[in-house]
Amino acid sequence: MSNLTFPVLQFLADGQFHSGEALAQQFKVTRATIWNAIKHAKSLGIPIFSVPGRGYKLPQAIEFLDKNAVLNAIGEQREWFNLIILDEIASTNTYLMQQKNVAHATCVAAHIQTKGKGRRGRTWVSQLGASLTFSLVWRFQCGAAALSGLSLAVGVALMRTLISFGVNQAKLKWPNDVLVEGKKLAGILIELHGDLDGPSMAVIGIGVNLNLPKEVIEAIDQPTIDLNTASNNTINQNFLLGTLLKHLTEVLSRFEQFGFVGFRDEWVNYHAYHQQPVRMLLPNGTEVLGLVNNVADDGILLVETSLGLQRFSAGEISLRAVNTGDTA
Repeated sequence: MSNLTFPVLQFLADGQFHSGEALAQQFKVTRATIWNAIKHAKSLGIPIFSVPGRGYKLPQAIEFLDKNAVLNAIGEQREWFNLIILDEIASTNTYLMQQKNVAHATCVAAHIQTKGKGRRGRTWVSQLGASLTFSLVWRFQCGAAALSGLSLAVGVALMRTLISFGVNQAKLKWPNDVLVEGKKLAGILIELHGDLDGPSMAVIGIGVNLNLPKEVIEAIDQPTIDLNTASNNTINQNFLLGTLLKHLTEVLSRFEQFGFVGFRDEWVNYHAYHQQPVRMLLPNGTEVLGLVNNVADDGILLVETSLGLQRFSAGEISLRAVNTGDTA
């Protein structure tokens, strides 16, 4: 690993060619050191053009996360947050789960996650400037047993944020995805730590596709879309993160008071498959066909099946639409 990799990448963020000689002079190192930094960047899957006589360039200009810009976007509630921006990390969720005595409202965002975690053991694909990935620690006085429906409440915060940016066609998919036109735009992964009776800590991981290269979208094993495609406007990821943290503050504070019931009607209004036929894929490989009836006050999905009204909790269950072939 080269300590210069991300400083060099920030210098290349304008999308223009910069010669190895100019970069070496900028950072007061040898051209070999610059080459090593570029080599490490490529090992992370970052495409960099290298042309003799012209130097190095990224395929396009990219935007880096900036702590001050994010805090400014949060507004009055920015004092709540301990914001940490890392260049490269395996997983922001894993990082926070492994720390001791993490402060309430600590948020860790990363330019690149090399082993980002998705639901049901999947990997969340993360690329520099192409996706926003972060995790937030939120401490509750109640126990983990009282946090049923938390991922759905977080989905409401995501929807409020997207709507504020004009992405009005976004929908929620139970229990933790955001879809546009049936394709995955964002995902939520929550890991809990603490006693059943309290207090407890939630590590809330969120990934949003910003501007994924075509080859990356084609390599993902489910229909995927990004904000660049879904929005008519260019969305600044610093402003996006700050706005999302602001909405999360409001939602999580209310959730601790009222639980998911305080958001149930709003969540149902956003649900992509409300009162539609679905398949529920169970951990043992079997499936249940039914019609989505509603979502309960604790976030349990209610589905009318051949056996009557059944309750499904998130766990390892995967919901799929019957007609579209959508994958969870």
